Amino acid sequence: MQLETIDIVLFVAYVIGLIALALWVSREKPGHNTNTSDYFLAGNSLPWWAIGASLIAANISAEQIIGMSGSGFKIGLAIASYEWMAAITLIIVGKYFLPVFLKRGIYTMPQFLEQRYDHRVRTILAVFWLGVYIFVNLTAVLWLGALAINTITGVDMIYGMIFLGTFSVVYSLYGGLKAVALTDIVQVLVLVAGGLILSYICLDLLGKGDGVIAGFSVLTHAVPEKFDMILEEGNPNYMDLPGLSVLLGGMWVMNVSYWGFNQYIIQRTLAAKSLAEGQKGIAFAAYLKLLMPVIVVLPGIAAVILAPDLAKPDQAYPEMMTLMPTGIKGIVFAALVAAIVSSLGSMTNSISTIFTMDLYCHMKPNESQTHYVTVGRTVALVSLILAIICAKPLLGSFDQAFQYIQNFTGFFTPGICVLFLLGLFWKKATANGALAAALVSFVASIAFFFAAPNVPFMDRVAIVFLLSFITAIFVSILEGNKDQEKAVDLEGINFKTKTSFNIATLGVIAILIALYATWW
Repeated sequence: MQLETIDIVLFVAYVIGLIALALWVSREKPGHNTNTSDYFLAGNSLPWWAIGASLIAANISAEQIIGMSGSGFKIGLAIASYEWMAAITLIIVGKYFLPVFLKRGIYTMPQFLEQRYDHRVRTILAVFWLGVYIFVNLTAVLWLGALAINTITGVDMIYGMIFLGTFSVVYSLYGGLKAVALTDIVQVLVLVAGGLILSYICLDLLGKGDGVIAGFSVLTHAVPEKFDMILEEGNPNYMDLPGLSVLLGGMWVMNVSYWGFNQYIIQRTLAAKSLAEGQKGIAFAAYLKLLMPVIVVLPGIAAVILAPDLAKPDQAYPEMMTLMPTGIKGIVFAALVAAIVSSLGSMTNSISTIFTMDLYCHMKPNESQTHYVTVGRTVALVSLILAIICAKPLLGSFDQAFQYIQNFTGFFTPGICVLFLLGLFWKKATANGALAAALVSFVASIAFFFAAPNVPFMDRVAIVFLLSFITAIFVSILEGNKDQEKAVDLEGINFKTKTSFNIATLGVIAILIALYATWW
């Protein structure tokens, strides 16, 4: 697909505008030097709309847009469960997790682990997350982003990665989380607008000019099997989405871990100006997640009719972009790049936060705030350079880079979920119990991966979670009340939520019931 001059002009205007906005919001007040709270937590000043938009911008990237559209082409609407189940997970995070984290005044998730367990747990998890963020997440976003740019424009992969990395650095490195979060509202507006335009045009083409409702009717009648939300065991895609396990099994573990304990996601909620503001932002993000399948899954399903002869499912989204009129292509392309660079900005900021606050500050505890901010900026830049260098060796041989992410992180996710949940809500959990859960998660996941390859990934995660959970409880009970003095005082936490949050929660539940009842 070739971009016309007007498309390129619109895209360049978006790049320049975003950089200008980022530099403007990052400006310092006269006489004020940026400290660690300013750089890593935006001075605890983020409003709800910035938190909600930034949560989605950090989450949605090339692997979601390209990968989920491809899954829409191959599997159908069932893949939307990842998005729709995330909406209710976000509500749970806002109601039960965020009050504890904000009460503790933490910068990072490893910091909470030291407060609750000990320094060993903090250090091990900090090093682990740094490795995952740089060599799994960051490399995957850069590689898949460059692959999308290559598919659409023909630009060589290495130049695509350099462009994405440079763009991310220019708009996010100086201002830190504040620059990332406050510009993410623009990123999300572009992402949603571009995605809705693409879906509208796809449905209008199916309806042959009679509108999107007619087009959607054509789609549901032509490929009804693509609108089954819960797949039966005989379905060829059952291994990817194993029936009721989607609602009752491993997806809960993946979602709770991702939205509740993942530094580069949760960090913007830690920067909220208040608990109520953070919860409103989370509710806003939940509604955006309900909308996401319209943007990223529906075009893939439409491609089943509009482009049935694709060589690979992941070509669905770029192929649908070729149907866009001149001018609109530039907006949709900008939306795709917006999703990529916002995730890169979020990841590099979280990498710099974990390295600086969890590791470097312990090695050099008496340095100035300006020194720590400089270290954070340096680490963010170095992490991007490392990811660009390592992307091709790590991902070049994978047909499905998204599968690379899921399989690797899935080895550890059950154990991480266990040690956080028990740390939050069970006073008797001990540091050794937490470490035992993490070890069992890795060993059991590897064992299942090789010894039981026919067990669906999601079921494997649920089983390993239960094994890790039992192990942590067993070890903790053996140790008695060893770490109970570090337990979270739940009686001192206010879990009561505002009426607006409660109404938003009921709305999310009602919409989910309606969606699953309609497309079950």
